[in-house]
Amino acid sequence: MAENADTATLEGTPKEGVRRRDFINIAAVSAAGVGGVAIVYPLISQMSASADVLAESSTEVDVSAIAPGQAIKAVFRKQPVFIRNLTPTEIEEANKVDVSSLRDPQTLAERTKEGHENWLITMGVCTHLGCVPMGAAEGEVKGEYGGYFCPCHGSHYDTAARIRKGPAPKNLLVPDYAFTSDTVVKIG
Repeated sequence: MAENADTATLEGTPKEGVRRRDFINIAAVSAAGVGGVAIVYPLISQMSASADVLAESSTEVDVSAIAPGQAIKAVFRKQPVFIRNLTPTEIEEANKVDVSSLRDPQTLAERTKEGHENWLITMGVCTHLGCVPMGAAEGEVKGEYGGYFCPCHGSHYDTAARIRKGPAPKNLLVPDYAFTSDTVVKIG
């Protein structure tokens, strides 16, 4: 009987030890998980955009004061944006161009929004080496095709901001934009 009592005591001890060990393991893994999150969270959160970057992630521009044939320069993500109110003549001339003859073939309709075909919104950065083309401000040289002219290396863009002559490989980039009303456009 003494043997049975010792065996019962020995058998009872390991069962309690396993339960304690399980609790200690769970507590240690939980503490390590909390500690890991406490270390990793600041590293991940510091990669998110800062408040000044988020503030520049979109720009709203009131276009009501831009007369047909005029253009303005705005700023979007610290880069110039050209907003041009095309005249019916400029739209007609842009639509007459044989798209297959262009280096970067795009129609005017592909570069504007439906219902707002007279509004051409492009980034004001030459696709050759990043200079700012002229032609948006009153009295600036607009190039041979009446659009924009890059003075750095002589790229000429037409009224639809498509490259027509010079070293630029692509048309002026059209950013993501949407009209929030008839007179306000949100870029970005």
